Amino acid sequence: MTTTRELLRLAVSKLEAAGIDSPMLDAELLLAECLGCRRQDLHLDRAREADAKARTCFAEHLRRRVDREPVARILGLKEFWSLDFALNEATMVPRPESETVVETALKLAGPSGLGSGEISILDLGTGSGCLVLALLHELPAARGLGTDASHRALEAASLNARNLGLADRVRFEAADWHEATEWRPGEAPFDLIVSNPPYIDKDEIETLEPEVRDHDPRSALDGGNGGLAHCPAIIEVAGRHLAGGGWLVLEIGAGQSTALMDLMRACGFGDVSAIEDLAGRPRAVYGKKP
Repeated sequence: MTTTRELLRLAVSKLEAAGIDSPMLDAELLLAECLGCRRQDLHLDRAREADAKARTCFAEHLRRRVDREPVARILGLKEFWSLDFALNEATMVPRPESETVVETALKLAGPSGLGSGEISILDLGTGSGCLVLALLHELPAARGLGTDASHRALEAASLNARNLGLADRVRFEAADWHEATEWRPGEAPFDLIVSNPPYIDKDEIETLEPEVRDHDPRSALDGGNGGLAHCPAIIEVAGRHLAGGGWLVLEIGAGQSTALMDLMRACGFGDVSAIEDLAGRPRAVYGKKP
């Protein structure tokens, strides 16, 4: 039999040789999943022996990680806003930077903004549903709608809503940016619209890390020339479906804040501003519908 200490030592060596930035963390997460235990449990009993099934599982996980498949894809799960989100091939892996959108939206929805009442939230391009579900988790009286062009992504979002106990306050519909302008005429206006649209310049996609370039859906990355190709349609949707005084919050990439703020102002939004993430980079832009 082989102990967890020996498995981790060999795994870290392989991951280091493959150029993985966090070899010990990744090895621990993958081994814990194969053993059916918590990561911290590995350190409580380093002499614990792994059976053949666990060793086979771990070897396959390591092979995939050496090939630069993200740990979250291997596990099929990613933590975001301290909540667990199931993933599939049609969803992006939620990034910590996207929590800036949630933080910004919560401030706008707070007592000094929209208030803490029964606000309605729309998440355009919802993917795994991480933005709208994180907001609903923090806003017990809120209700939400998530849209995505991918039916497979909506399957993941619906599963996450059920797993988080939020399915009774959210629904998901298939729609791309333009179809979203054709919703039922009787649809009540939204108080808050959030989106993490594709914002990578199409010519820069091949320069991304393999974990992103080769495993996130291309449609969730490609923002066309300059990265802002989808933003005019999103802002049009917001203009049609936001209530007066409602807010639009968009995630952005590096160097895009000025252009997007100018675009929002040109479309009639006021109180437009940018918010930095923990690294000090502008990560979200928001504006209010008059």
